[in-house]
Amino acid sequence: MEGIAFQNPALLWLLLAVLVQALLMGYYWRWRRRTLRQLGSPVLVQRLLRGFSLRRFWLKNVLFSLALALLALAIADPRRVLPAEAKEGRGADVVLALDVSASMWATDISPSRLEQARLLALRAVSALEGHRIGLVFFAGDAFAQLPLTTDYDAVRVLLQQAGPEFIAQAGTDLGVALETSVRLFESASSAGRALVLITDGEDHEGQALARAQAARAAGIRLFSVGVGRPEGAAVRQPDGAPLRDRTGAPVYSRPDFALLRQLAQAGSGRFFDVGQANAISLLAAECDTLQKAAVKLQAEPQYVYYFVWLALGAWLLLVLEQVLSWRFLKTSNAEDA
Repeated sequence: MEGIAFQNPALLWLLLAVLVQALLMGYYWRWRRRTLRQLGSPVLVQRLLRGFSLRRFWLKNVLFSLALALLALAIADPRRVLPAEAKEGRGADVVLALDVSASMWATDISPSRLEQARLLALRAVSALEGHRIGLVFFAGDAFAQLPLTTDYDAVRVLLQQAGPEFIAQAGTDLGVALETSVRLFESASSAGRALVLITDGEDHEGQALARAQAARAAGIRLFSVGVGRPEGAAVRQPDGAPLRDRTGAPVYSRPDFALLRQLAQAGSGRFFDVGQANAISLLAAECDTLQKAAVKLQAEPQYVYYFVWLALGAWLLLVLEQVLSWRFLKTSNAEDA
């Protein structure tokens, strides 16, 4: 049927069970005929096979093979995608800039700053549905991961994979992160603009404040989210080993929330702490106050599932195969073998 695809196509190899069943039955039938011929007495063979129905015997095996085939197809999970049209809505433009530098490995908040930042960003995506969302990862350099989009699933997938390996250049440059994020906004759009900076606030280049002021001049509101605790912590790699600098000394990271508050003030936004219970709702409320423009919302795919019907068919065939006897109730009507 057109439009049908398997969710688990690799499991279609289970259909080989039908072939194995056929081979086993072929082997059994040859063995049976050979054994009966060795008896040598047609009268004895007829007596032994009294009441045996050749038709029912093969029908039972065909039913069992069909049940195996339906089960294999059900496990492969066929589904049909229904055509879906994109919906029109109105929303603002929001860019999430996530710090993936090595300092985000610090565990002053559990399980790590990076994990807490990712969780907050994922919650923000859900709260900001209806707006267009862009995504930037940064460390010593910054790279746009997604342009402004309403494909929220794509944003979530990238956020779940975020880590220091995305950016080769070590360190943290908030200035280049802000500059890269600003470039994602479309100059021709009339939508309001918000930039959400999620970081521990470490900045090794000192250009962040000037970039925040430039962003505000371009009509972009800057919201900063601080990740970590003021006392800081030693940075450990994912394997638990301490991160060391070029001299071999352990790296200690202390968040700079004061800088993040300055950036938010310069960008006419607000500062939030990652541990703040209502941070996401407040951020979403701020973004909802921005000017809206027409947005084409990504249509959620709808599916027609066939798993249940295939599994039900397999169950009915197995029940029928079990109920059906390979003998006639009246032995006088028995078929010849």
